[in-house]
Amino acid sequence: MTERVCIAAIAGAFGVRGAVRLKSFTAVPQDVAAYGALETEEATLSFTVTLTGETTKGALVARLTGVTSKEKAAALRGERREEDRTRLPGLPDDEFYHADLIGLDVFDTGGARLGRVTSVLNHGASDILEVAPDGGPGTVLIPFTLEAVPNVDLTARRIIADPPEGTL
Repeated sequence: MTERVCIAAIAGAFGVRGAVRLKSFTAVPQDVAAYGALETEEATLSFTVTLTGETTKGALVARLTGVTSKEKAAALRGERREEDRTRLPGLPDDEFYHADLIGLDVFDTGGARLGRVTSVLNHGASDILEVAPDGGPGTVLIPFTLEAVPNVDLTARRIIADPPEGTL
């Protein structure tokens, strides 16, 4: 497991006065502001975050100290807000931080290895595991539901999957 977990990312500028669209990965999106300053990945810049609203697509609108123009806000696109794992709340047994799923080996219900999780996607409906299959090009997408992924074992670093018919 990683020592730091991404809790937010700047999705781009919002308006012309330096506001940013902030994509929150916390259970309650507004909680991202309670974690304190947003630092760039190289920790060369630090910004106090003030939430001012929400976009129609669910991203938060935020003001960052010292960011007063659309150009400065746009230049921060892709910057991530990471937090030490020790400051994050514990999760119930059936919930996982995305960072903990990436890199896990995936096996089918019969024990055959399918591949490795390369990312966890969420386009609004639910989480989707992106899996790089063994010996094959590209990736396959497996819905992260109890039916398609009946078991996640973080200790053994493995996932048991029963992907929908035709996925592989």
